[in-house]
Amino acid sequence: MTGLGSKNPAVQHLRRLSRRRSARTDSGSFVIDGPVLVAEALDAGLHLDSVYVELGEDGTLPDDVATVAARAFAAGVTRHELAPRVLSGAVDTVTAHGIAAIARTVAVTLTSALSLPARIRSGAGENGGAPGPVLVLAGVGDPGNAGTLLRSAEAAGVRAVIATTGSVDLFAPKTVRASAGSLFRVPVVVGVDAGAVVDGLRAAGVVSIGTASGARRSYEECDLTRPVAIVLGNEAHGLDAVVADAVTELVRIPMEGGVESLNVAMAGTLLVFEAARQRRQAGTVRPDA
Repeated sequence: MTGLGSKNPAVQHLRRLSRRRSARTDSGSFVIDGPVLVAEALDAGLHLDSVYVELGEDGTLPDDVATVAARAFAAGVTRHELAPRVLSGAVDTVTAHGIAAIARTVAVTLTSALSLPARIRSGAGENGGAPGPVLVLAGVGDPGNAGTLLRSAEAAGVRAVIATTGSVDLFAPKTVRASAGSLFRVPVVVGVDAGAVVDGLRAAGVVSIGTASGARRSYEECDLTRPVAIVLGNEAHGLDAVVADAVTELVRIPMEGGVESLNVAMAGTLLVFEAARQRRQAGTVRPDA
């Protein structure tokens, strides 16, 4: 069995989705690479349109790939078998992991994200509790940072992540990999103007918090148990001036030494976990939530 070559239309479609944001936007789908992430996508209940497996020189599949592929095929997902070394030329990674999938993009509107049931958005399970914060990426441009923030968001009980216009594509292959599966489980809103996001949050009664080195109050002094949105700016330039003026409050992260700022993923992680700490202290979240 030789498998499909690089010129096959199905393989070319996979390549376009891996490399072009416009192709992902137009088709409403994105690429998941590797047996671990494909398995997490299946566990999360994502709709997979197709799965691509790369045959070895002997025409067989590695055990980990075969196991995940069998799960997908049993669920009725379309199967494509590729010739050796074809997958590495089609996916956006240095070393292909033997299997890739095309999944339907799952994004929600700002309004629906803010109206999620409290027990889901709080991170507090069946015990309910105060809603977790919303995390807004207002110009975050690095896929690794965005993926890390998605992981932190899930771990800290964030109810939704919003990527504004001008931010990195949350469904880009590098972001998907960096999120380590959190993208499949955290509600995300994409492609909304930053000003419209802040206005929408205000209309929903959500306080928006940004960071600035010269802010008067420390983030630890800010009440993060109330409905809040944590707004993060670009890695190099921080919050856009218009957004900084529009948020409800700016807070600072106290630092010692000669350090002027933190990596945006680290700063965002500090803030969302401070929100989780405050909610635990207030008794609105289980200790293991």
